Amino acid sequence: MHICFISSEYPKSGFPHGGIGTFLQTLSRNLVKKGVSVSVVGINYEPKNETEIDQGVHLYRLKGSKIRGIAWATNSRVINQKIKQINKLKAIDIVEGAELSFAFLTKLSNARYIIRLHGGHHYFAEAEKRGLNWRKAYQEKTSFSKADAFIGVSNYVVKLTSTFFPFGNKKVQIIRNPIDTMMFQPDEQNIYDSFKIVFVGTLCKKKGVQELLQAFQIIRFKYPLSRLELYGRDLIANGVSFIETIRHSNPEWFKNVEIKGAVDHKLLPSIYRSAEVCVFPSYMETQGLVAPEAMGSGRPVIFSNTGPGPETIIDKETGRLCNPYDPEDIAQKIEWVFENKDKIPEIVTNARQFVIENFGLEKCTSQNLKFYENLILEKS
Repeated sequence: MHICFISSEYPKSGFPHGGIGTFLQTLSRNLVKKGVSVSVVGINYEPKNETEIDQGVHLYRLKGSKIRGIAWATNSRVINQKIKQINKLKAIDIVEGAELSFAFLTKLSNARYIIRLHGGHHYFAEAEKRGLNWRKAYQEKTSFSKADAFIGVSNYVVKLTSTFFPFGNKKVQIIRNPIDTMMFQPDEQNIYDSFKIVFVGTLCKKKGVQELLQAFQIIRFKYPLSRLELYGRDLIANGVSFIETIRHSNPEWFKNVEIKGAVDHKLLPSIYRSAEVCVFPSYMETQGLVAPEAMGSGRPVIFSNTGPGPETIIDKETGRLCNPYDPEDIAQKIEWVFENKDKIPEIVTNARQFVIENFGLEKCTSQNLKFYENLILEKS
């Protein structure tokens, strides 16, 4: 079996990446271990063509265009050409990409095309209550029309996406993003820093960072020894830093707060385990990796009650759910963790078991393989 992923987010040393890149690397490496040939084609972080092999995964990073208005079409043409070249060397069985990936691609007659629903333009426009960009909306509609099947990373993303693009009789399956639960596992000694709160993710508005900073003011007043650590890339929009904009208006919010920046994914287990509580008050996710990673690492987690949050956490059984728009509610859930230490051991045990059963690497890889195999059999 030969699978070709279309993505420009596969991790590259020296460049920050998000959850999709982590997911893709984790799944691709494990597919290779199962004997699958995996190619990843995307636009390079740098203006040059590069090829690389990462633990058996063949990476093709292509020189892209940055000309506004035509970059998407130009880059898609370059990607399309590379996929055809790879197919001539070894026939591709599955081509997989995110929601917009297939808009300008010419389909290979020998391959099946899958969209993995990580959250497309329509999805986040609805979730964030903003208008559609007509170009992206058209591209997404065109891309969906070319897909043969779909994988959703949560029930919620499948349900909401189907309101924009009915799937009809095309196959749809929910498969969670895989997590290496041997990497993300508890510290046997259960050593953590009291009153330490950890956030991991892009430092931007939709991740609820501003509300978390506001909530921390409430926490810090009641628990003066508390501190907040923020890990992730600071979003720079039009040359303006998200964090520095908040700091300029509210410098007092940053007392006992450390901005740690982006870190290597390998460091995250120890970062999660060092916290008394991990808090991820994102306005909306399709699933996200940080909450289940922290749950697998044996720390109590506070996640949003929006979107797939209730699929990930049962409140007071495997963690806590908060209203990401309400700093007081976020603060109350943090206080609850500080004040109910006797309940935490059972909660984190339940949470880790849930992650193993639903996000375990071997299970998720097997689910993906079975889905791929069935599509290939249908093609033949």
